[in-house]
Amino acid sequence: MPEKVLIVEDDAASGRFIGYTLEHEGYEVIIAKNGFEGIAKAQQEEPDLLVLDVMLPGIDGFQVCRRLRAESRASHLPILMLSAKAQEADIAAGLKVGADGYLAKPIDPGDLVSKVRSLLDQNGTTG
Repeated sequence: MPEKVLIVEDDAASGRFIGYTLEHEGYEVIIAKNGFEGIAKAQQEEPDLLVLDVMLPGIDGFQVCRRLRAESRASHLPILMLSAKAQEADIAAGLKVGADGYLAKPIDPGDLVSKVRSLLDQNGTTG
């Protein structure tokens, strides 16, 4: 059974690009268009990994990460943050709220796949 990746991305083109890249590598992809939908799908779908945009409508990626880390069922979920904000302070803030990795946009497909594989390996979910 393929690993399930939840992508939380409000930009439709970015979501399709990330989804296509990961589906091409054999991952099952679920997409949420905002932070609230992302939290709900993380709890309902029980993905193996979350790819989380930082700048989202409603609640941002930092708040989503914080809430999921506090929620027992999703607290173990590997989270890869994505953002156009790539300053050291932004990366540090993402890691401080509980992200396991951080990639700056624009995303290189090879870097995305490599980071997803690495996080899944670290979490022991790859088979």
